[in-house]
Amino acid sequence: MKNRYSFILCLFVSIVLVQYRISHSELQNNKPLKITTWDAFGYYMYLPAFVIYNDATELKWFPEIDKKYELSGGNLYQANKCKNGNYAFKYLGGVAIMEAPFFFIGHFIALNSNYEADGFSSPYQYSIAFGALLYCILSLFLLRRILLNYFSDTTTGISILLLVMATNFIQYTSIESAMSHVYIFPLYVLIIHFTIRWHNQPSKISASLIGLIIGLATICRPTEAVMLFIPLLWNTHTKEESKKKWALVKQHRSHFIFTILFGIIGILPQLIYWKVATGSFVYDVGSKWAFLSPFFRVIVGWENGWFIYTPITIFFVLGLLFIKQLPFRKSFIVFCILNIWIVISWFDWKYGATYSTRALVQSYPVFIFPFAAIIEYILQKKWRFLFYAMGVYLVFVNLFQLKQYESTVLHYRDMNKKYYSKIYLNNQPTTLEMSLLDTDEWIDDESKYNTQTLVAIDSIVFINNNDSMNILIAETKLKPSTNNAWLKIQSTIKVENNFYGSYLHCTLQYGDSIKQEKIRLFNPISNPEAFNNYAFYIHLPSSSDSLNLKLYLNSDNKTNYEAKETKVIYLEKKIIK
Repeated sequence: MKNRYSFILCLFVSIVLVQYRISHSELQNNKPLKITTWDAFGYYMYLPAFVIYNDATELKWFPEIDKKYELSGGNLYQANKCKNGNYAFKYLGGVAIMEAPFFFIGHFIALNSNYEADGFSSPYQYSIAFGALLYCILSLFLLRRILLNYFSDTTTGISILLLVMATNFIQYTSIESAMSHVYIFPLYVLIIHFTIRWHNQPSKISASLIGLIIGLATICRPTEAVMLFIPLLWNTHTKEESKKKWALVKQHRSHFIFTILFGIIGILPQLIYWKVATGSFVYDVGSKWAFLSPFFRVIVGWENGWFIYTPITIFFVLGLLFIKQLPFRKSFIVFCILNIWIVISWFDWKYGATYSTRALVQSYPVFIFPFAAIIEYILQKKWRFLFYAMGVYLVFVNLFQLKQYESTVLHYRDMNKKYYSKIYLNNQPTTLEMSLLDTDEWIDDESKYNTQTLVAIDSIVFINNNDSMNILIAETKLKPSTNNAWLKIQSTIKVENNFYGSYLHCTLQYGDSIKQEKIRLFNPISNPEAFNNYAFYIHLPSSSDSLNLKLYLNSDNKTNYEAKETKVIYLEKKIIK
């Protein structure tokens, strides 16, 4: 079979994606699959609101459904209360339009079975989850066909393999498959496909579909409107080709009108909804941007940086230097620069919860072209085997980190350099290593220190009925004899309630100054309503005054604690003679 290498690899990654979806479908236990939660609920709620409850403005159905399925995260941030008393959905409806075929499949199954036809029972969840995957797999095979027009079979296969296996692609297609990314991904594949088709053989159908795709993508996420630069600047990579391109546009100027018309048709459902809900065709959903001072840490920061946690994506950008003679050169360079700039300019630069930078996943069909270009260059070099080895290693690291992300050892929001260095390829961090989520205080080798236990408490029970609290566990005074002295705080604690709002908190007062450190009790290796071990270091400040140490259990709500085996240990650097 012609081009069988890329076909086999495309089939392989499709099987991997299905396997990940099945393994995260709760088939092995009695816990029902639930993917339409949090942000995904915001995109999805149009469908049950309109089709089942006939209520997209008052949301009278929501409290009971949320109580049953726990969809919103405890706060209906997915909808805003308008001045006219109606609710308006914060998330746009394009994703719901793409989910609609699978929603109706789930609805049909629910109506003809013992499941509740309420929009959120298992038939809906499985239909949406596997429907998204179907979109994704079909898009990958179409993307393969497009890539083969410009690159070799080997390059195409390796590009698709690494794009799927060495990035956060799996997380947002096979696991969190009700988020917007997996639904917008095929729209990028289609916009490239119909752009090529129109330039090869101009037709009103292709022009209309280009407009419709851009319109639909815009009401999935408004920032995806930047994809219009793909057809607009296609085939303008040289002066000669640019002249031909604009001559072709002039020759078929009526096609441009069709593109605009169908672009309006694409966004029209959202405009109609806003008019009904708010009384206006245009509604500000409340997003904030910092275009003049973007957050480059989204790309290179330790919190969730694209290049840090999925380093293969560095080649996505470097590859832009290797597409000089290709018709998409200018369109893809402009798109990639604008797209990245928009993504790093959003005010919530951590993107809520994310593995690597999730807001770029949907545009991977564009990034794979410069990626393939640099791979094609590398495959012609003698040192290509080093690239193969690196690719295998990065796939292994990525799959390992996906497992860490699932258990939140790789944290969805609060990563930092020191903590990442301790959990890198380590799925069983110690209690001290877990403390680095909240503090950067660390001793590399305790054996180099003399130790002395200052405080030792067997067991204490605390019952608190106040709304906020600082419960004092221990208090002592000390005076360090050197400038390189530390404390090691360790305790075994059980939290009866408000586990996710509780901390172990240490303060050191010296003169008029206070140093404090605190660590969360709800870290990834702890369990609610069980005894968990905690430990952290705190470096003692240099001071001529005595230090007053206070150790607290801290909470933002009513909480009962039981603490046992609590110790405050003094560590002083050994003097080597």
